[in-house]
Amino acid sequence: MNMRILSSLLAFGFALQAQAPLKIGVINCVTGTQAPIGEYMSNGYKLALEDLQKKGIKVELVIEDDTGKPQVSMSAMEKLVTRDRVAGVVGPYSSACANAVSKLAEKYKVPLLVPVASKEDITRQNQKFVYRLSATTEDYASILISMAQRLGKPKTMAILNENTDFGTSGAKSAKAYAAQVGIQVVMEEAYASGSPDYRSTLAKIKNAKPDLVFMVSYVADGILLMRQAREVGLTPQAFLGAGAGFASSEFAREQAISNNVFSSTQWTTDVNWPGAKDFGKRYKAKFGKDEVPYHAANAYASMMVMAESAAKVGGDREKLRAALNDGKWNGIMGEVQFVDYNGYTNQNRHQMLVEQIQNGKHETVWPPEYAAKKPVFPFKWK
Repeated sequence: MNMRILSSLLAFGFALQAQAPLKIGVINCVTGTQAPIGEYMSNGYKLALEDLQKKGIKVELVIEDDTGKPQVSMSAMEKLVTRDRVAGVVGPYSSACANAVSKLAEKYKVPLLVPVASKEDITRQNQKFVYRLSATTEDYASILISMAQRLGKPKTMAILNENTDFGTSGAKSAKAYAAQVGIQVVMEEAYASGSPDYRSTLAKIKNAKPDLVFMVSYVADGILLMRQAREVGLTPQAFLGAGAGFASSEFAREQAISNNVFSSTQWTTDVNWPGAKDFGKRYKAKFGKDEVPYHAANAYASMMVMAESAAKVGGDREKLRAALNDGKWNGIMGEVQFVDYNGYTNQNRHQMLVEQIQNGKHETVWPPEYAAKKPVFPFKWK
């Protein structure tokens, strides 16, 4: 073959390769009981794609629905890394799924960036290819309990959690932090997610007369728990919800039972982190929503970090790992850096916040320097 023609073909091939979009895998709960939160995350990824395109970064998202089930999530991960040959994976949502998938990220040496899942163990297994942007259940518990101590003088607490990875980890973290600050846990109860009736458990909690009730639940269970808490007349100084379902718009809209409930969160439209307020405005305008859940912001930021890092190294997995190790970002989630500390590996240290539902909306109430409204304390039914 003529050398000039061969050179032209090679140049054309390289040009096509340069123009080819990066493949990034996404594992999300598009369907199933966790789908409402999956929608928030999907919306965050969509906004990230818009901004990546503006930066000239072409990304092809290969999206897999895990339905919120670890086994399905693992199958999705296998497909993404072996058949689709993605550069890296963002997701999944739930702690159970993220913890299961993390083992495969390590096995196949594919960078996994966990945007929301908070179970401590996810980044406490010395796994070199697993990164987490979100805070941990340890952070969820400490911000809520320390706030309650500043607002009142609680001496006792009950813990109510679903028997999932997220729920168990959240309860463990709350119990440990309560012990550190001298609050006695007078009752601890795990329940099966999706149960139709929690009244007997809630009646037991009422009889224990705790000052605080710390809850770890997804959306549907969180709503039912609060409905039945009102039915049995449970009225502590504060209901403390560890994010997830309590941070959802669906929960906030149930004003008869959600009003004055606190929820730890990782992001609100009140923060002054770079681009945060603009992100909130865009989200509301594009998706027709009144609120912007932290899940959307976490998803957006995670995709930006993963895609920008992958673009710099041409999608090479090992080089992508090095880029994530060495990188620093400052955007809508504030400063992001993956570091090792207190037994964690590749864990971002994130500033937690507390929202309280007031008149059907989540309002930022803690810490004081981030607060848009004053917290209502002690709790009272609307």
